[in-house]
Amino acid sequence: MNATKTLIYDGSFNGFLTAVFIAFEQKLPHADIQRQGQIQNGLFAETETIFTNVEKAQRVWNGVRKKSNTAIKHIYFAYQSEQKNIESLLYHYIRKLMGSKINGPTNFSDDCVLKINQIAHKVGREKHRMEAFVRFQLTKDTVYFANIEPDYDVLPLISKHFRNRYADQQWLIYDLKRKYGLFYDLHKVEIISLDLTDVHTNSIQKSAVFTDEEYEYQNLWSNYFKSTTNTFQRKKKRFKV
Repeated sequence: MNATKTLIYDGSFNGFLTAVFIAFEQKLPHADIQRQGQIQNGLFAETETIFTNVEKAQRVWNGVRKKSNTAIKHIYFAYQSEQKNIESLLYHYIRKLMGSKINGPTNFSDDCVLKINQIAHKVGREKHRMEAFVRFQLTKDTVYFANIEPDYDVLPLISKHFRNRYADQQWLIYDLKRKYGLFYDLHKVEIISLDLTDVHTNSIQKSAVFTDEEYEYQNLWSNYFKSTTNTFQRKKKRFKV
């Protein structure tokens, strides 16, 4: 079969892996895997809606793991980039990986392998930046709150870091761009969605939500963060990944 088929999934990572499983099952050399709500089909494209199946997703994940732990990380990080057509590129990458005997994820002479590696490294740098510069504000109900607007969807990647570092306090990190957050209640981390207003953002305007002591330090941190971020951006321009 030479025609490209469009597989539509629910936008979850397990949904994507299920689509990969179906594409392998149908022996599709090319699969246009797209998220529900972001579909861009050709006029006569054949489409199929994929329903998430955790067992099938796990089979794909285990198959990749047997091939390479490096590839596992590259696939997940690249997926979190939200780059246009990343799903189809990852399917191509996984096909190459499963068909290779050696050096699959490190064969940088292959354009697909090189591109996934580059994207994964960019997401990794954003992950480390968020881990270094997230600034919490103490709310009056003793929950530490921070909002972020990262270039990539790194919340799932930084969860473990903050759970380990702040295991003795409740905290909430909210991604304003993607409108969801992580809440740690001293026992587990949950994904939440909130209807945030301007009063909850890390601004210099005081709010009854936060303690007075927090704002004295907040202004200092705001200036430091802007300065450090600008430095980071300048450095990033000098290095092409």
